[in-house]
Amino acid sequence: MTDVLAQRIGARALELIDIPSESGSEARLAAHVISVLAQAGVAVRDAGDTCVVAGADARGDKPLVLLAGHFDTVPAQDNIPGSLDGETVHGLGAADMKGALAVMVELAIAQTDGFGGELDLGFVFFGREELPYAQSALTPLLASDPALRDADLAIVMEPTGNELQLGCLGNIFASWTFGGRSGHAARPWLADNALYRAAEGLRAVAQSDYPTVEIDGLSYREVVSVTGIAGGIAPNVIPDSAVAQVNHRYPPGLRSVEAEERLHALCDPHGTLEILSNAPSGPLPAGNPLVERLRVMGGLEVAAKQAWTPVAEFGSAGIDAVNFGPGDPGQAHARTESVTLSALAASYRTLESFARGA
Repeated sequence: MTDVLAQRIGARALELIDIPSESGSEARLAAHVISVLAQAGVAVRDAGDTCVVAGADARGDKPLVLLAGHFDTVPAQDNIPGSLDGETVHGLGAADMKGALAVMVELAIAQTDGFGGELDLGFVFFGREELPYAQSALTPLLASDPALRDADLAIVMEPTGNELQLGCLGNIFASWTFGGRSGHAARPWLADNALYRAAEGLRAVAQSDYPTVEIDGLSYREVVSVTGIAGGIAPNVIPDSAVAQVNHRYPPGLRSVEAEERLHALCDPHGTLEILSNAPSGPLPAGNPLVERLRVMGGLEVAAKQAWTPVAEFGSAGIDAVNFGPGDPGQAHARTESVTLSALAASYRTLESFARGA
């Protein structure tokens, strides 16, 4: 039988799922969270630009730990409103990351009932995480609020299946254009087929083999992928242009400019590469005792984060950060997205023990 805590967090997750918050439309959900927390007696403020800060928002006598989660979801896939089916909450953002937001809300409320503990918990909610890095609301918030930058640790509650995942990959999106010369399809020798040039470039990417990078015993895979291609004029015309979309994920420790140089070295022999966005990798927290405390209190497995997360944004602001959340990464962005009640309760209890020191 599901326990009362799990049912309460599951109901809260369903409540949040049923408030649409696609990237760029998070205001209604932000207002709702402010209202819920304020009515429960939680210190909460509208930090502007779809950001909400609750609980401790400055360092005092105790170490300050920020729990962070984003309001926004990807576009709906006929999966809103959500549903609660036995042990599972279904719906848009259940795993990424309204289940985690529910855990944050319930922990913030619990603190008003004498939660106590050896740490001060702050709660940072923000928008536009699912959009390109430059559009995230978190980086401007951290830049404008120096008290938050005094935090001893940030726990980004991205989907990790309640595993402690360190660092994150950098993330480049680029456009790759292949030139040629148009002509009649009956006389292709008089033309230069841009699609054939693209095929040579795509083959080079497919055959590229970057080594796995080992950092503190954790393995990060650098990968370059072609995620789309467009070209063609008419069925009887040799095309003079084709454009591919390229995604490069690179490991912690590799600077953004170095990653761009590596991608150019791979792509430039075949076409013209234009970098559209470059989100930096996230560093691993070096020797932070709170990370070990979290691991021990939760009995957590530790792994590398083979994706980009806002750990990079906290790292850029000089704040140690890790990934830990109840969602299953395999459920993120799926039409059938879900999160289990047991995972929600386990996440809550781990963070409660971490803060209490018991």
